[in-house]
Amino acid sequence: MNQDTLQPVPQGRYLPSIRHYDTIYTSGMTPRENGVLKYAGKIQKNGSFETYHKAVELAAKNALLSAQDTLRENEEISKILQLVLYLNTEDGFDKHSKIADFASNFLVEKLGDKSIGSRVAVGAKTLPSNAMVEISMVCIANLKKQ
Repeated sequence: MNQDTLQPVPQGRYLPSIRHYDTIYTSGMTPRENGVLKYAGKIQKNGSFETYHKAVELAAKNALLSAQDTLRENEEISKILQLVLYLNTEDGFDKHSKIADFASNFLVEKLGDKSIGSRVAVGAKTLPSNAMVEISMVCIANLKKQ
């Protein structure tokens, strides 16, 4: 199976995503591959943004794959109504928006400029398994444009 199509592995008793009519809700997705956490630890005030970029992009990719897994034939994600990022930050970190831009940029690259609606980036004291980031989305599915 292609790495881009591997679905996120739930880390508990929940669905990776659920659909209600045309609205898709994803669970929180961390930067995992095949269920293995790839990026753990605190986001540091003076840390390398390149490390954070990779972690955020992987978590965003997992959220997108999870949402896409609920699509029916000839459908696509047309809009992300809300993008929520939880960042495992050290005290005093204040660049939440810059880190969140990594997720927004990745999703715009995959879905187009119109894709991102509202966004929230929150610093957290801890995250599950000490993940660096956790991302969830609320999206809309529509028929593909011909």
